[in-house]
Amino acid sequence: MSLPLSHPALLATDPELAALVSAEERLQSDTLRLIPSENYVSTAVLEASGTVLQNKYSEGYAGRRYYEGQQNIDKVETLAVDRAKALFGVEHANVQPYSGSPANLAVYLAFAEPGDTVMGMALPMGGHLTHGWGVSATGKWFRGVQYGVRADTGLIDFDEVRELALKERPKLIFCGGTALPRTIDFAAFAEIAREAGAVLVADVAHIAGLIAGGAHPSPAPYADVISTTTHKTLRGPRGAMLMSRESHAKAIDKAVFPGLQGGPHNQTTAAIAVALHEAAQPAFCAYAHQVVANAQALAQALLARGFDLVSGGTDNHLILMDLTPKDVPGKIAAKALDRAGIVVNYNTVPYDPRKPFDPSGIRIGTPSLTSRGLDVSHMELVAEWIDRGVTAGRAGDEAALSAIRGEVAALLSAYPAPGLPLD
Repeated sequence: MSLPLSHPALLATDPELAALVSAEERLQSDTLRLIPSENYVSTAVLEASGTVLQNKYSEGYAGRRYYEGQQNIDKVETLAVDRAKALFGVEHANVQPYSGSPANLAVYLAFAEPGDTVMGMALPMGGHLTHGWGVSATGKWFRGVQYGVRADTGLIDFDEVRELALKERPKLIFCGGTALPRTIDFAAFAEIAREAGAVLVADVAHIAGLIAGGAHPSPAPYADVISTTTHKTLRGPRGAMLMSRESHAKAIDKAVFPGLQGGPHNQTTAAIAVALHEAAQPAFCAYAHQVVANAQALAQALLARGFDLVSGGTDNHLILMDLTPKDVPGKIAAKALDRAGIVVNYNTVPYDPRKPFDPSGIRIGTPSLTSRGLDVSHMELVAEWIDRGVTAGRAGDEAALSAIRGEVAALLSAYPAPGLPLD
């Protein structure tokens, strides 16, 4: 499928950049995007992201700004806040964080002092850098202690988590991560946090859309604070939100502004409002459940082809695959699949003996293909392509990879992606 240069003003002003945008549109159109943190936003979200709201500075919060001329901006932000509170069933929402990592930094600023102990899942086990991992500012400025998963099951051992929490007494406990294929037991984490006297932070960046669509349990009844990006499964712009109980609202808001940020990106706030409106519709609920159904069908098809999946499968949108039994490193497999038109990322697996930049695994997910309309009936073919691609990558068979790329493009031509301009 060829796509036109669809941005006439950009083309006239900067044809070099316009050509790159068009090339990315084509790439997103004719490749199978399986990175679980990526998705397609709607045309409405794209339009909101590019409005004249870009022109306004709006330091502060609705009704309490440091700049005049906020009559419309206040309404935009209030709309986004109200929609977030309704969709996720929370008492307070802040839609100003620029992205997920700054949102998590705001949580530290709100509830901890430098040097305090914080607890989160270890990065190699599926956690996130900002949960106290050593190379992150959160691991340098705070004392991070990490829990993991069992080597035999790939699942969290809550007895070990409780023992660690009671021993270390962290100020914050993070649950959630970037490579967790199973349902997060928020109630179990909440009980441990209560015993340890810690603030529980549920980082649901990956699964926010599943929660909004009722395809994953909500942390709202259990967590003190909920942190999330607004893209990924939620299908919004690249932004973030912090949600909490009303008792923490003042601390959260003060930490975001003036603690970490200046003026919010109003065009992003508007796009968040659109995405939250879309996520409140019945069609989004069907989408969220289809994401999970597709992931589980794909996992079963991969298992049938001899792939080793961490924890044996998935409960959500994400599959973490250990390629050690296939005798090919994750990086080689990921790059081969990319040449085959199948976009994944190489990823460490729990207890990985290889280095993070050359790990044993790959991470895949179903949000993007589900947004294009693919369903369970297509997952056997997707698994076949992955199997053939990994085998070809191990053998260096570029002809086989090229053949797969043609098959991928042919299928996707019948399933146009949301938000992409078509001929």
